[in-house]
Amino acid sequence: MTEQDQKQLGSILWNIADRLRGAMNADDFRDYMLSFLFLRYLSDNYEAATRKELGCDYPALESEDRRAPLAVWYEQNPSDTDDFERQMRSKTHYVIRPKYLWGSIAEMARTQDKDLLRTLQESFSYIENESFASTFDGLFSEINLSSEKLGKSYTERNAKLCSIIQEIADGLTKFSVDKDTLGDAYEYLIGQFAAGSGKKAGEFYTPQQISSILSAIVALDSQNPAAGKKKHLNSVLDFACGSGALLLNVRKQLGPNGIGRIYGQEKNITTYNLARMNMLLHGVKDSEFEIFHGDTLINDWDMLRESNPAKMPRFDAVVANPPFSYRWDPTGAMGDDVRFKNHGLAPKSAADFAFLLHGFHYLKQEGVMAIILPHGVLFRGGAEERIRTKLLKDGHIDTVIGLPANLFFSTGIPVCILVLKKCKKPDDVLFINAAEHFEKGKRQNRLLLEHIDKIIDTYRFRNEEERYARCVSMEEIEKNDYNLNISRYISTAQAEEEVDLAAVNARLVDIEKEIEKARNEHNEYLKELGLPLLS
Repeated sequence: MTEQDQKQLGSILWNIADRLRGAMNADDFRDYMLSFLFLRYLSDNYEAATRKELGCDYPALESEDRRAPLAVWYEQNPSDTDDFERQMRSKTHYVIRPKYLWGSIAEMARTQDKDLLRTLQESFSYIENESFASTFDGLFSEINLSSEKLGKSYTERNAKLCSIIQEIADGLTKFSVDKDTLGDAYEYLIGQFAAGSGKKAGEFYTPQQISSILSAIVALDSQNPAAGKKKHLNSVLDFACGSGALLLNVRKQLGPNGIGRIYGQEKNITTYNLARMNMLLHGVKDSEFEIFHGDTLINDWDMLRESNPAKMPRFDAVVANPPFSYRWDPTGAMGDDVRFKNHGLAPKSAADFAFLLHGFHYLKQEGVMAIILPHGVLFRGGAEERIRTKLLKDGHIDTVIGLPANLFFSTGIPVCILVLKKCKKPDDVLFINAAEHFEKGKRQNRLLLEHIDKIIDTYRFRNEEERYARCVSMEEIEKNDYNLNISRYISTAQAEEEVDLAAVNARLVDIEKEIEKARNEHNEYLKELGLPLLS
């Protein structure tokens, strides 16, 4: 499928959403739209696997027979269905009963079946509790099929769902719907809904261009980035994972088998469900990822609270785009928390360093962490200065990357990427000032591929370039009181062009001669006409 087709598919789905959401706000309708796309993907993937499994026994239906072929097979082989489902669980990791497949749901929508709403409720419940070996409790909890925004009566709601599902089904018919295609459409819609959500978008969406930079950095060899990408990461963590796009980008960098297991944590219930769907929709098996619903700062994930150092999980890579300058209220006991006790607590007014220290604590000795933060962490004083100084003195801050302003839907402020390592070879800090390298957009600025590649190559080879990148010694940083403000180390001022006074004088002399010549010629004409001459 071409990039143009992907954009067209995303645009068609967005137009359907924009046209049909009616009284719903964009955030509410997003959950319906993305859930139906998710069901479509699961169904198509499952039906393709059953077709392969059954081979010549897979029913061939007449064109006017619009039933799901698998439904016909179930009717013809009632005694074999249990064995068949066991077999499918071992191969595809999940099962969907024929009546709950997207094709069956879409046919009910086409015929305006009065039981569509009930069947859809059953379908969502089945997928949450029975389809997978792992249960996905509450996966569709944010979709209220009884909402009056769909209609005041059951009949009105049923009719509304019929129209929405039929439009989506018709919109998808002309497109290939493999996991990459639907995955791209899913990401496109998340981006479009994010654009319409303003500040709220920061809760779930990291722009793809920034996500590409972080994922490319952690995919490189942590100790020798110039050597290129690692072949395999055992584990990657995003402790503020939003819709999961950043984790999926890391997976994309290394290939489907390049990561042993993906871990994410998300506090917002809606976004948490988006992330779980996003993983499955991109072909990540339920055994290959774990997304936890909880609060990162209070650390309520039992897995991470393991007190035995030998059993405490550590990750090869940590990536994150936590909420900027989030206000928090740390308890006194948190001062003794293993995550913070060696560095101190971040101030109540800004939890940026609390998020950073959380992720850094769980990083492996040979691992790499890339985190997006506001520029204030580079120079603010007080508790943040003490934390920053400690990290620098211990040799843990590897690279500081300054990005352009207005890249996010949620804020127009410029942000930076900090790259941290527990064991790093260079005894300096690489500063990259990419703030002036972007394409200006109407609503948001954009990083083009050339801008992204330049950042990654500069990090990878530790290149230095005037007014763009420089490796700064710890002695110089110490002289600046451990202030990491990029402008202290990289001057972006353009040198004034030198003026060649001799050349300028010669040119003025030539101009004077040209003026005198032109005046003399003009006076000759005036003389012939008997008019006063120019002086």
